[in-house]
Amino acid sequence: MIGMHKVDSTLQPLILIGGGGHCKSVIEAAESSGQWKIAGILDTADKVGTTVLGYPVIGTDNDIPALAAAQPDTRFIITVGHIKTAEIRRRIAARVMDANGEFATIVASTAHVSRHALLGAGTVVLHGAMVNAGATIGEGCIINTLANIEHDATVGDYCHISTGAMVNGDCRIAPGVFLGSQSVLLNGISISAPDSIIAAGSFVRKTLKEPGIYAGNPAILMKRL
Repeated sequence: MIGMHKVDSTLQPLILIGGGGHCKSVIEAAESSGQWKIAGILDTADKVGTTVLGYPVIGTDNDIPALAAAQPDTRFIITVGHIKTAEIRRRIAARVMDANGEFATIVASTAHVSRHALLGAGTVVLHGAMVNAGATIGEGCIINTLANIEHDATVGDYCHISTGAMVNGDCRIAPGVFLGSQSVLLNGISISAPDSIIAAGSFVRKTLKEPGIYAGNPAILMKRL
């Protein structure tokens, strides 16, 4: 037993990296999928010995190499959120890869991912999200609750497509982009500037080429990055 949770030894072990709010969403998705047994969470040193939704914080990022070596069948998933930048998630991913660790790809039970779509390693698709036919999602992405990735869209590595956001067909999104809640990308447009931020509720009607923070309907550049 881990807290109040039953452990099925036939499921693949999973270690979560980051113990905040996003961690709770990923736990819910992992539990619902029926594919994973959560072996523990890595967080800051002061959180070791605490729990998140009944699962223990067993160590810190410094323990990644030892865990990857001792438990080669274990998969890792980054559960640090992405609000303003993907840089922390990228740094953690580099630590896992340097240790020859492998990433999980997690799809919640109520999400729909077309069998004609592609998901990169380390990506999570949360409840109610849709990834439609021909879509390609990169590595380490967050496809959040009720997000919609339509046909033939491409989402780059380490993007966060927030709650209720809509990426229409044939869109192209550069790596590291944050797409805020309820924002909409018009069919066929691109966000070609990596690490850009699209504010919640924005409507992107034309291709965005300059890295920055965009907001409004239509979305306009508010601040260069």
